[in-house]
Amino acid sequence: MRITTEFHFISSAARLLGMHPQTLRKYERLGLVQPTRTVGSMRVYSGEELERLRLIKHLVDELGINLAGVQRLLSVAESVERMRKLSGHGTPRGDARRRFETEIERLCDIIGLGREDDEG
Repeated sequence: MRITTEFHFISSAARLLGMHPQTLRKYERLGLVQPTRTVGSMRVYSGEELERLRLIKHLVDELGINLAGVQRLLSVAESVERMRKLSGHGTPRGDARRRFETEIERLCDIIGLGREDDEG
């Protein structure tokens, strides 16, 4: 993924992505992206958000995943990224271990896996 320091208003972001501005507004309403706002409440998309929108477009247009599925996949990816940061290069200890376990539980909830203590 390439991340740039560019910023775009909704019209230029939509044009770059080959999407309609209304689609970008819908994705924001669903919480898939969170563009920053200017003082006048205009949406501003960073290079990182454009990359996220490209990923969403790929998932929807090329892989046929619906928006609910996209939300789940992005939640899983974010949870995995948090777990990577917590794990570092060794075994997590203390508070980091608790946060790591919380992330695992959150990931299980997202993908619909019950916890072992919930069974039976």
